[in-house]
Amino acid sequence: NSQEEIKDVLKKHGVTAEKVKLWGTGKPMREFLWSEEMADACVFVMEKVDFEDLKGDSKEVRNCHINIGTGKEISIADLSKLIQNTVGYKGEITFDSSKPDGTMRKLTDVSKLNALGWKHKVDMEEGVKRMYEWYC
Repeated sequence: NSQEEIKDVLKKHGVTAEKVKLWGTGKPMREFLWSEEMADACVFVMEKVDFEDLKGDSKEVRNCHINIGTGKEISIADLSKLIQNTVGYKGEITFDSSKPDGTMRKLTDVSKLNALGWKHKVDMEEGVKRMYEWYC
């Protein structure tokens, strides 16, 4: 592909040197977890947690799941600003409210996992920085 073809594809999807257009209002809240930490949490649970301890004394098995996440959320608009600042993008970020937002909030309750002794270490700023450095 030539540079012009790439620019045309990006422009078609709302990305130019001057402006990035994102779908929705930017208001939905999302939670993000560094993928290596997902793996770390899974290994932690497999090595340290006994299912018998989760189910308790009840004969009926209920609410034994363990959510893995950060328990922290960020709006799509704030995330776009964080990415913009991290990569040094000087263009404008706009939102197309004629497009859907999707679910307004996606956040896990990680209190059980934290009480078991596991907590994420990579915060949003660090994760965006690492992803950008990897991409470069």
